[in-house]
Amino acid sequence: MKIIQASCMAALTLCLAGVARAYDLETVGDPDITGFSARRLERMTSWFKEHSEKGDPSGFVVGIARGGKLAYLKPTGFADHDRKIPMRPDSIFRIGSMSKQITSVATMMLVDEGKLELDAPVAKYLPELRDMQVVKTDPATGDAIVDAFPLNLEPAKRAMTIRDLLRNTSGLVYAQPYFADPGFGNTAIHVLYGARAPFRRDKPIASFVANLGTLPLLHQPGEVWEYSIGYDVLGRVIEVVSGESFDQFLQSRLFAPLHMVDTGFSVPADKLDRLVAVPGAQPAPLSDGDVGRPQTFFSGGGGIVSTVPDFLRFCQMLLNGGELDGARILKPETVRLMTTNSLPPDMHLAGHEAGPAYGTGWGLGFAIRTNPDFSFIPGAVGSFNWQGSWGTFFSVDPVEKLILVMMTQRQQYEDNGLYFNAIRRLSYAALKVPEAPAPPASGPSNTAALTDYVGRYDFGGSASSLDRQVLVADGKGWTGLESVVAETGGLRVIKPAEAGPAARAGVTAGDLITAIGDKSTGGLTLEAAFGRISGPVNAPIKLKIIRGKQSDPLVVAFAREAVPAHSVQLRVRVADGKLVVEATGGWSILDFDKGQPTSVAVRSKDEFYVESGDHTRIAFVRDAAGKVNGAVLNPGPWEQRGALAQ
Repeated sequence: MKIIQASCMAALTLCLAGVARAYDLETVGDPDITGFSARRLERMTSWFKEHSEKGDPSGFVVGIARGGKLAYLKPTGFADHDRKIPMRPDSIFRIGSMSKQITSVATMMLVDEGKLELDAPVAKYLPELRDMQVVKTDPATGDAIVDAFPLNLEPAKRAMTIRDLLRNTSGLVYAQPYFADPGFGNTAIHVLYGARAPFRRDKPIASFVANLGTLPLLHQPGEVWEYSIGYDVLGRVIEVVSGESFDQFLQSRLFAPLHMVDTGFSVPADKLDRLVAVPGAQPAPLSDGDVGRPQTFFSGGGGIVSTVPDFLRFCQMLLNGGELDGARILKPETVRLMTTNSLPPDMHLAGHEAGPAYGTGWGLGFAIRTNPDFSFIPGAVGSFNWQGSWGTFFSVDPVEKLILVMMTQRQQYEDNGLYFNAIRRLSYAALKVPEAPAPPASGPSNTAALTDYVGRYDFGGSASSLDRQVLVADGKGWTGLESVVAETGGLRVIKPAEAGPAARAGVTAGDLITAIGDKSTGGLTLEAAFGRISGPVNAPIKLKIIRGKQSDPLVVAFAREAVPAHSVQLRVRVADGKLVVEATGGWSILDFDKGQPTSVAVRSKDEFYVESGDHTRIAFVRDAAGKVNGAVLNPGPWEQRGALAQ
């Protein structure tokens, strides 16, 4: 009930969000007007500058809008490190899977116009996808049987629909080896897709879809969520229904009305000097990164280029309920439908950052925050986001009327989690907290009394009370086996978490896990594999592993652990007769900077405050015996609670 109420509030707020005008998103405004601390926003500049100087990625552009106004827009580093070309606010990036949200909006425009039925079979518009077969499942496990050819197939229980394509429940999958990413499956069926329906940049979408019609579905439509090529199929649906090529439809119906002047499937010759280079080996000709020439295959799932200013406008249109600068793109109720979780609680999930374990659902083209305490998505329940494999990220928080966009450029499927974490934590931590009037000081005045508060306080994963990150949910344990792919012979470890339980027990990248406990992992889907890996905190887990060319398996055993906080911590000590507070975890928090001790003044019994900056308050909490066991930052609606760790 709590989550449902929060979702309704988020939807209501989305309808009431202030409408941005063109110039509001072109000029950075006063941070105070948009509710940010200028000093704490500067932390973001410093953080991204520091990582730009490391050279990989070589540069970033970060944009933030709040309440319809541009609050922050800064480039750092280089657009081309080798040629020392500086990054610009309007540098052009390959946005990868952030193309999916654009394709979703284009699809729903046709639904709004009555030209496309959301629950109609896809074959109504693409007859080549009629009567597709489905891989049979093992009655004992419910897993698809994909470890032997010829595949054992059965008819689909129902046809896949346009809604299925939008919410990744069509039964289609992504191909291997084209998508060599740990989030995607790597079974025989995924390999088959890569062989028979490859992405060919020199062929039109129609040819690709025709090839799909010769392949089976991995799942029964509507029964399993798996990230897939459905958005590329939607591009072809849009062509058939609209009578225009997909690129022409987007340009005339979406990009031009929204003044997204640098967004499309390729970069014109006169703008190539703004295209951000990919560090290392450059994208191969005809690959989805080869955007410096006109395209033939218009990939709605990953082929679009854009800029931070353009994507801010796209997000603001959604936050406004489907309108920007007088251009109505979608109906408000359509935006609400798209940005509301559409997955039922019992939906089977095949990996890739969706489901209750991630605090995340999926709407019609967007990941949606569903859990108030934990999610990969920043902000309130009902916030929505996604990211692109080249290193791009966006998030929209309807409650705070906040838009975050971060773009960098890296080799596809490198781990971009650090940068996505940075944009969420640094942005929310920069929001101002309403100040409370200070009462006359009355509290401890001697050093002996101050020692009661000395210690380290752990605030979990949250750098802001508006983006809660309680990282231990429902007693689930953590193994550190976060990057694995399902292969015919078992689970291939891509990269165990550094210093995690598995890595400490000896598991290394490249290991093939052939059994968990006494049960074989051969032929498992990612969904089934994650189900066996998970378990309660402190519960033991035993793995059988084949390493390299060894024929005899290794046996590795260890205990699952509590999920580690991404370290938001404060160290409190006494210096020169005053209480001093310093951020020592992964992130600065409020007025407390990493590595910079800050003295606090007495405010009242057990409560202190920072005399400068944003006047952060810190109140210490005592147990029934009167011993300090925790701390609260800015007590009240925006408070953040931490426990005494030592």
